[in-house]
Amino acid sequence: MMTRDQFVRQISQEQAALRRFLTALCCGNSTTADDMAQDTLLKAYMQLSQYDERKRFASWLMKIAYHVFIDDRRKLKSHAEEPITSAKFIQDAQQTDNTFRYQALYLALESLSEKVRITMLLHYMQGYQVKEIAEITDATESAVKKQLSRGREELKKRLKDE
Repeated sequence: MMTRDQFVRQISQEQAALRRFLTALCCGNSTTADDMAQDTLLKAYMQLSQYDERKRFASWLMKIAYHVFIDDRRKLKSHAEEPITSAKFIQDAQQTDNTFRYQALYLALESLSEKVRITMLLHYMQGYQVKEIAEITDATESAVKKQLSRGREELKKRLKDE
């Protein structure tokens, strides 16, 4: 079983990738992404005994992040729909440049369904293979391939129209 110190070392290596993934999933809403990252890290620590050391730690962590994201979306839907355009809110002057730098990407990502967006981000942003994405998202490899294909077509069309 992984020790607390090993966990801290692993988290320090994966934290930037986790935050980048969640920020993109949240279409640039870094506040929500930070909250989800914190929830993910807490859940990972609490579920550390369930980690299979034969598998990649990063994949296990992304699976937890994926479930945190899905749970958060379910909570939002049960209370009231929060428009994804709220992700464009700029929180302070220092974030302005970074927010605008990725605005076109976030706008294109928000046009994708959540499943397709998650699949595209895990593959293209995080570098996961189809098999790993299937494990993280509890989908079949065939479904992941279809989501990647659909996502490429939708993004190509979206970016061509702009």
